[in-house]
Amino acid sequence: MSHPHSYSGPAFLSYGFRPFFMAACLFAVVIIPLWMLIWTGGLTLQSVLMPVDWHSHEMIFGYGSAVIAGFLFTAVPNWTGGMPTRGWPLCAMLMLWLAGRLAVLGVVPLSWGAVASVDSAFLLVLSVLVAREIISGKNWRNLMVLVPVSLLGVSNLCFFVESALMGQADVSRRLGLALVIFLVLLIGGRVIPSFTRNWLNQRGYRALPAPFGKFDQLSLLATIPALVVWVIRPESLSVAVLMCLAALLQTARLARWRGLSTLRNPVLAMLHIAFLFAPVGMLANAATAIGSLDASAGLHIWGIGAIGGMTVAVMMRATMGHTGRALVSGPVLNLAFIGLIPALLGRLFPHVEYPGGVTGLDLAALFWTLSFALLCWKLVPWLAMQRQDRKRPTPLRSR
Repeated sequence: MSHPHSYSGPAFLSYGFRPFFMAACLFAVVIIPLWMLIWTGGLTLQSVLMPVDWHSHEMIFGYGSAVIAGFLFTAVPNWTGGMPTRGWPLCAMLMLWLAGRLAVLGVVPLSWGAVASVDSAFLLVLSVLVAREIISGKNWRNLMVLVPVSLLGVSNLCFFVESALMGQADVSRRLGLALVIFLVLLIGGRVIPSFTRNWLNQRGYRALPAPFGKFDQLSLLATIPALVVWVIRPESLSVAVLMCLAALLQTARLARWRGLSTLRNPVLAMLHIAFLFAPVGMLANAATAIGSLDASAGLHIWGIGAIGGMTVAVMMRATMGHTGRALVSGPVLNLAFIGLIPALLGRLFPHVEYPGGVTGLDLAALFWTLSFALLCWKLVPWLAMQRQDRKRPTPLRSR
């Protein structure tokens, strides 16, 4: 969208996707090697959180919130026709996110209350800014996005409270993960069929993806009880039933989007593949509920496959579109996405040993880090530089 007011500041701060996608990519490269050092005893964590809680918190509320912020700061102006957050206000938001990362890591000794306040402020301010823009633009159809984002901020605060009172944050961890997965289902369920329809239309296809409609709304509503019960009682029989139902509905949604027709377009195919991991993770959590699978399986299918895959694909596509580049991924970015598959497999079989004493967990960390290193190699220069052309950027619309 073309906005009437010109911007003369640094390109890096000209649009929300630039600093936050860059921060997310760089953070993802650093955070897992750092976690492996902590996990293996090579580094002592000074955080107010226990090591496992710190790891899950930073993947959900550190990495996840950066990508969500980059997406919303870019999408909301397209939805409402308003001015994007840019320049020093955008820089201040980035610094607030970074302050949260440093506080949670324990770089400066702080009480858990101070750490919680610093880190929780980011999602709170983000929710207020998004709400202001959507309401002022009377863009009521996208107000639904604000609900999981606001609840994510609440769950972040609950994470610290639960950790302080109970010693670990099991419920808040599941709540945060469930909210991010719901955002994947909600936003992915709007942009994937829209992007796919546009691409197929351009090539003369007659069979097009079903647009977001009543079936999608009902599927999302049916998924909410599954996620809620899983957060509260993850090993109950009701979780198994509800998760299987939700998985069936979300798979049916995906089947309506003509994913097989996109295999010649990796940028689109990645979105479909990443979405598939959401119902697969639901089935894994159903299996856990009846004692057939370790609980970490479903968590990491969601975390690496659905959230990792979807965020990589969205950051890739949005960066190319909004920096004036063709929506063609190329071998490096294709490998960046593909690398998440062995990362997930390694995490699903963490104790399998390979020659040289390398374990599945080692391979998971290696492939995750390599994937995001490749992503950084391509995306960071694009995010830092001016647009290549004066064409209208590909909008991140919610249809």
